[in-house]
Amino acid sequence: MTTTQRQTKSETHNVAEDSGLGVKRELDERETEEGTKPTKKPKVEEKETGEQQSVYKSGTIERGHIYFFYRPKVQLEEAHSINGVKNFNILLIPRPPAFATTDENISSSKSVNKTDPSLSEEAEMKVLAPGADAVPAPVTQSTTKQHYRLITVGKKKLPDPEGRGSGSRRKEIFWATVTAVGDDLASLEKGLGGKTYDTKTRGTRHEAASRLAARGAYAIVNTDTEVMSKRETHLGYHISHPKSSEMGNVQSSLGIYSASSFVLQVKNPHAPTTGPRQVRTKGADYPAWIMRDVFGAAAGQGQNERRGREASGLRFASCETPELLEYEGAQLLLIAAREGEQGLEDSLAEGRGVGKILHLATFSF
Repeated sequence: MTTTQRQTKSETHNVAEDSGLGVKRELDERETEEGTKPTKKPKVEEKETGEQQSVYKSGTIERGHIYFFYRPKVQLEEAHSINGVKNFNILLIPRPPAFATTDENISSSKSVNKTDPSLSEEAEMKVLAPGADAVPAPVTQSTTKQHYRLITVGKKKLPDPEGRGSGSRRKEIFWATVTAVGDDLASLEKGLGGKTYDTKTRGTRHEAASRLAARGAYAIVNTDTEVMSKRETHLGYHISHPKSSEMGNVQSSLGIYSASSFVLQVKNPHAPTTGPRQVRTKGADYPAWIMRDVFGAAAGQGQNERRGREASGLRFASCETPELLEYEGAQLLLIAAREGEQGLEDSLAEGRGVGKILHLATFSF
């Protein structure tokens, strides 16, 4: 897994500058003008019976910039194979749509409560061209304050669309965990850097800095269906660096393609663990409304209609809202989907796929 072009310390440590992560955080929210009715509202399915409501939204629910990092094992400066990798991380930097970066939009967004998504959604749908919601705003270099999520993949690689899981007909399925959520990229950069420490038994130990394996753009898309069992969330990405002609052993070993996608599912933290290979961490501390409206947990006698066999509700759910990814400890399933530009188009569908992601991947990071 030797890199084709050796990375220097500045290239691997200065995440904010080299990777373009030092960007100004802009709220993806704005108020609608008083008395103005939105011309179109996002599709939000609501359950008429009981108090339980579905927060499921079809179409693109988030877009942004994606980075793939790996860290060599302790005492190794380079990982020459997957066995030399200590951990593999996906960094998501959500971004507002490109149209939301005008001075008018930024100004109006300052007075919007970030916990109320309805104002942002209505404002977006008023001016959004078909398919344009996959295009994130370009980044700037003015600040290190930018919202991020760091996801650690247990198998230290992405699931292979051409690979097979334990059953001959099953696709590869890997566990992942949201290990960090924050807004301070300087702190994140420090955490991704190298470190030296002393131990009583082995003396001084050195841990190399995380390496940037690839970067690009992503979109999270929910299928348009009213049938709960057919709901799927696809995370599709297109790599802008390195170029497809420069993709090498590093990217191949980590399962990174120039364009690909995988199905994303979220585990109910209150659901019982049944398999020996399942993650046994505490899980995310989701609020009651997520447990009720997403997983269908019973909220009390007569208060809502329970989903699934357990009182805790469904064991897994599609990523009905990006809010599910905002909690550290959230446990995810990454299920291999499709590889290549056509596969990406098929996964994201409705004109939200490769055409738009190719466009957003050309932005300067």
